[in-house]
Amino acid sequence: MPMWNPWHGCHKISPGCKHCYVYREDAAFGAALPTSEVRRTASFNLPVKRDRHRNWKFAPGTEFALCFTSDFLLEEADGWREEIWDIIRERSDCTFFFFTKRIERLADCLPADWGEGWDNVAVGCTVENQDRADYRMPIFLSLPIKHRLVIVAPMLERIDLSGYLDRSKIEEVSAGGESGKYARTLDFDWVIDLHDQCADAGVPFSFHQTGSYLRKDGRVYNIPREHQHSQAKKAGLNTMSHHKIQ
Repeated sequence: MPMWNPWHGCHKISPGCKHCYVYREDAAFGAALPTSEVRRTASFNLPVKRDRHRNWKFAPGTEFALCFTSDFLLEEADGWREEIWDIIRERSDCTFFFFTKRIERLADCLPADWGEGWDNVAVGCTVENQDRADYRMPIFLSLPIKHRLVIVAPMLERIDLSGYLDRSKIEEVSAGGESGKYARTLDFDWVIDLHDQCADAGVPFSFHQTGSYLRKDGRVYNIPREHQHSQAKKAGLNTMSHHKIQ
């Protein structure tokens, strides 16, 4: 899935942001500007770029991960977002995914023709603890969105989502731990509990990443970055999503 980052940079707004991977990677690679400074990138028009034969560089059916080094709903991007909606509208033959910790801003950031949602856009609401779940989930469920995903990452504590798991509205819940040297430990029991909540509600579940430190049966394991996704998959908790975005 190609990454489409039309702007870069973000601000930390909640506990899940403490060890943000964007800040960490900018520091590691010596970024010229601070991560907190939001700026447009050279990839701004990525999905509508064409080759020398005037064909799309990205074929119909391409799935784009949108704004993964920022937040699509950042205030600093308000002057640019309409252009992004225009591109998504033009490439209705592709699908687009974005995750946000600012779901309360979505209603004010939607295009005029959004209606009940666009078929080719999936919106993921990120929650990292019970406090943020109880704040963001009611807002998320109240909005007109065709494809809703819940991203519980980095999972910082046991979270009860049972009151929000409406299978007619939520297409998948995905959980994961935190990466990096200073990552907070993920307890496997929290993941099992969330999996069981989803199973009871009939909502597909994915354990996508262990994080750097995973507590299981009272022991904390330090898992190298290159094995964090594969080890999560080996847990056997993933269930098939019941949707396919058109």
